[in-house]
Amino acid sequence: MTNSNDLAYIDENLRIIRERCAEAKEKYRSPDDNIRIMAVTKTVAPEAVNHAVKLGLDLLGENRVQEYLSKAEAYDKSAEVQFIGHLQTNKVKYIINSVSMIQSVDSLRLGQEISRLAVKNGRVMDILCEVNIGGEDSKSGIAPAELKQLIEELRELEGIRIRGLMTIPPPSDSDLFLGRMKELYDSVSSEYEGMDTLSMGMTHDYAEAIRYGSTLVRIGTGLFGARDYSK
Repeated sequence: MTNSNDLAYIDENLRIIRERCAEAKEKYRSPDDNIRIMAVTKTVAPEAVNHAVKLGLDLLGENRVQEYLSKAEAYDKSAEVQFIGHLQTNKVKYIINSVSMIQSVDSLRLGQEISRLAVKNGRVMDILCEVNIGGEDSKSGIAPAELKQLIEELRELEGIRIRGLMTIPPPSDSDLFLGRMKELYDSVSSEYEGMDTLSMGMTHDYAEAIRYGSTLVRIGTGLFGARDYSK
């Protein structure tokens, strides 16, 4: 059992994150804007995750289905869980009833499987379309030029609700790509009803992402410290 004193670093990290988010919001955004902080829990022990929840973080982001399933029962149930990692169609069935949103939808095929299982389970799944704003081969996501076609196709499906967009911009020229993402989000959200979420910004660029309109920042290392992603 981890002693709460051993987790005190999370308290300080979260204080800094909240302070920087508040400063960015005050400088660049409206006081009425709602900006959520997501705790990204990849390789993080449930004790540390639950400590963050006790500090008031009510949104968790999961990257890997198998890891999530191994930890889900140990999580504080007061927190909302969203899936943010690359998702294979054959893994959708494992999370369809336990997450509130899937942020990484980048193909019609994945959308169709989410739709099928959502309808089968009598629910509507909120989704975000993941955009590869930097055109990087190493990252998932739909190309910006193909986004509107994907949205049109996904809108025809039952059991899913498109809430907005998600992206992981290249770490170099982050401002440039965050700005492009804002323009893209403004374009599609003005054309399609119901879009209210722009998920972008991580440990290294969350303050800048708030400047460019992010409504949800996803922070792992900045909150929990450096981790071994080889696990």
